Amino acid sequence: MIFKEIRYILFLAIILCTAKASAQYNDSTFYHISFAPMGSINKANGNTAYLLNNNLKFNIRKKDISLNFTNTWIYGRQNVGLTNNDYSSFIDFNLYKGPEHFYYWGLLNYNTSYSLKINNQLLSGAGIAYSIIDKPTAYFNVSDGILYDTSDLLLAGNNVTYHTYRNSFRLAIKFNINNVVTVESNTFLQNSLDRGYDYIIRSTNGLSFKLRSWLSISSSLNYNRQNRTGSENLLFTYGMNFEKYF
Repeated sequence: MIFKEIRYILFLAIILCTAKASAQYNDSTFYHISFAPMGSINKANGNTAYLLNNNLKFNIRKKDISLNFTNTWIYGRQNVGLTNNDYSSFIDFNLYKGPEHFYYWGLLNYNTSYSLKINNQLLSGAGIAYSIIDKPTAYFNVSDGILYDTSDLLLAGNNVTYHTYRNSFRLAIKFNINNVVTVESNTFLQNSLDRGYDYIIRSTNGLSFKLRSWLSISSSLNYNRQNRTGSENLLFTYGMNFEKYF
């Protein structure tokens, strides 16, 4: 499994590095692709634990609209036991129309997670966002909207299918220091509108140091809680981020 991951990493790194990369979006740069293979391995006294966290993003940005596609796969084992086999796929768009600093968003999100006891989950919805700060070096954004959640969960050893509407609140922060150090955070709180105990928390936090225009050293701290199943995870991984603007 680990050697297969290494082959994927090397293959995608070659693809991302074969052309000249731009530092950011501009009048002639509309696309961005990045691949971040990260993980952690601990082996001591005959015990082995490892965690692989792979993130692939593709973004399109035009004047009035952006489209973002993200796939994340987390796989972990401790000795011979499986701890994580979690996959998430996002596709979302932002429509920059209307009052200044406001924009409209919509998303479709599929999840399956061994650690959070999610067999299948599909979230779809829309809302509005406001950028309190929107500069190349600093970004502070809040958003809110309504999601429709249809899920198949593992509860007390049984598969349970249900659906609910959720309020989805997000806080997004990003700082760029001298185009070298980037700190970013995205946190979601998604409460069911008809079940007070049913909420989802997702928090993704990253720190990266740019070595080249296409290469960064990255670390990630992620927290997830699916309160209906009583499951949560806290994941810390580190690795590389390969990216290219074109």
